[in-house]
Amino acid sequence: MTTQNLIIGFGKAGKTLAADLAKHGQKVILVEASEQMYGGTCINIGCIPSKKLLIEGEATAHCDDKAMRFRQAMAAKNGLIEKLRAANFAKLDQLENVRIITAHACFQDEHTLILNGRDGEYRVTAERIFINTGSVPANLDIPGSEGSRIYDSTGILSLSTRPQRMVIIGAGYISLEFAFMYTNFGTEVTIIDVGDVFLPREDRDIAAEMERVLRERGVNIVLGANVTRFDEDEHGTTVVTSQGSFSAEAVLVAIGRRPNTDNLGLDNADIALTSRGYIQTDHLLRVKPHIWAMGDVAGSPQFTYISLDDYRIVREQLLGEGKRCTEDRPIFPTAVFTEPPLAQIGMTATQAAKCGRPYRVASLKADAIPKAKILKQTNGLLKAVIDSETDEILGVTLFCAEAHELINLFKLAMDHKIPAGYLKNQIFTHPTIAEGLNDLFA
Repeated sequence: MTTQNLIIGFGKAGKTLAADLAKHGQKVILVEASEQMYGGTCINIGCIPSKKLLIEGEATAHCDDKAMRFRQAMAAKNGLIEKLRAANFAKLDQLENVRIITAHACFQDEHTLILNGRDGEYRVTAERIFINTGSVPANLDIPGSEGSRIYDSTGILSLSTRPQRMVIIGAGYISLEFAFMYTNFGTEVTIIDVGDVFLPREDRDIAAEMERVLRERGVNIVLGANVTRFDEDEHGTTVVTSQGSFSAEAVLVAIGRRPNTDNLGLDNADIALTSRGYIQTDHLLRVKPHIWAMGDVAGSPQFTYISLDDYRIVREQLLGEGKRCTEDRPIFPTAVFTEPPLAQIGMTATQAAKCGRPYRVASLKADAIPKAKILKQTNGLLKAVIDSETDEILGVTLFCAEAHELINLFKLAMDHKIPAGYLKNQIFTHPTIAEGLNDLFA
């Protein structure tokens, strides 16, 4: 079998590129290893299901029967994901030039792959190949790690019953989202991290405020603890650490993600990997003249919207003028869906101090904003780092209600060098969180 374009992986970059190429009259084979992953990680086991459960959890916070609400929330999440998965499949399947094959792909050589799946085995030769296989959760290689109550971020999204107690290994951003989610459902949560510093990438005042909010919600945080083993019995699992033991009905291992390159046969195509195991690409995401890698597997920042931007870079080479590259996005916003959300772009104050640039810091407590009082979401802190000589905005961290929405304004402001003084005098609607920016930049 031959094709113009072979795309491995149904993620954001892969599915968007498949549709675009097909609409331009090009033949596309899209290969996905699992029918449960049509649409990619975000739709099935990432952003959408986790955010759905976070919203359901917020609505459950003051409910008496949290166990029942947990089951209802899981059912609602499952129903949403099934619809989205079917819609994503149908959107491509209806296109005349796209063929979807559910199979595992393995390179035989740099132009040929063997597809092995439910419909048999295919040998496909492609003019162009795009690798979009994403990433998978990293795991702990310690005694007991295969226990029935040990979950990764995928498994913890599909529990049938609410655990009374949960231990989360790792204190990263994924861990924080799950801590807030399960606390709202009435689960007692303990976060354990090997590091001695909580949220080391954040300024200390932001990290301290997040820690305060978590502890106020009843989350136990244990730092500097090395996990040595898991002991399981009929009642639960005990997490044994250098700082004591912790029992739970569910243990989430959230220590990061690794590139999903297992059994792709990359050696057969002489495809090089970076020191961290990601597919090595140039600034155009090109691996070889006819092979590209996009999204997490290429070492791109692990966000759905960055995978979409990877698609744009590749599309420009195939259907445009080829002017875009990874170097075009030195800054981009991020958001963690805690309560309140934590969003950031550009430099923190700590980073500004290290780079030696003259700067000043503007800060505002979230409870100074009227809309925060209306929402009863007065926790948090807003910070901006500003060049003290040019008034250029160097970075913004928002730990407040609606932070995940507001942070996008600063991508525009920073890209177009809009000075801090402009936001100081900007006219915002009232009552909104956005009007708090007047006071922040004042």
